[in-house]
Amino acid sequence: MKDVLMRLRNLHKSKFFYLVLSMIFIFALGFYFYLNALSFDGNHDNLSFIEQDMQAASIAAADPAMPESGVREKGYQIHVNLDTKQLYVYKDGQFVKSYPCSGGKSTTPSPEGSWKIVNKAEWGEGFGGAWMGFNVPWGKYGIHGTVYPWTIGKSNSSEGCIRMLNKDVRELYKYIPYGTTVTIIQEDKRFRTMKNGDIGSDVKELQKNLAKLGYYKGSPDGKFGNYLKIALEKFQKENKIYTSGRADKKTIEILKKKVLEYEGTSPVN
Repeated sequence: MKDVLMRLRNLHKSKFFYLVLSMIFIFALGFYFYLNALSFDGNHDNLSFIEQDMQAASIAAADPAMPESGVREKGYQIHVNLDTKQLYVYKDGQFVKSYPCSGGKSTTPSPEGSWKIVNKAEWGEGFGGAWMGFNVPWGKYGIHGTVYPWTIGKSNSSEGCIRMLNKDVRELYKYIPYGTTVTIIQEDKRFRTMKNGDIGSDVKELQKNLAKLGYYKGSPDGKFGNYLKIALEKFQKENKIYTSGRADKKTIEILKKKVLEYEGTSPVN
């Protein structure tokens, strides 16, 4: 017995003892974090209140699509910021996750505004196995995967849809339900001259502005047709703008000024 005690005492004094003790401690610490990782389901609820507030503030600053009053709608919401090329997911007003994405190029812009997901399908080939379609009145737009992953988070180059990495869109597809609101914004974009046959959010805005001034009598459906062309030509003629039937930059600038004057919000010089 004395011999055993002596050996333990000598072991306690040796460097080997401290090495073994350190390894046990590291193993225990690693196992603790492993168990925590298993219990963490990616949900925001696992964060402390302080961490939630810090993360929410960080996301609010990075996500201009989120209203100043915060996200109040129940259930899931998606905000797409095509300036930063990021897609943000919220649930019950709390940030859940963000993904890199890309949108439409300048000649085929993505539909800005708020829409609902009205159909879902597991499309293959160039769609990455997932499709979530919006209720946009002037065309077929939605969220899907891509065969051009190097563009995601880098450049807006689609025909107007929101592209994601295939693994990300399949993950999103699994938990985003029908009826989810999708808000798309883009501030930093190149101006495009609108003409007969064009479609998009900018066309819808053109229709609404001409309607305010009494030139356009149709519905703002985002489709540039003959009736819009006639209304635009009338506006151009009456405001001494070259009558082309095309909404160029000069025409849009004067139109916006006239709308501000009509609404009584024209800035004072």
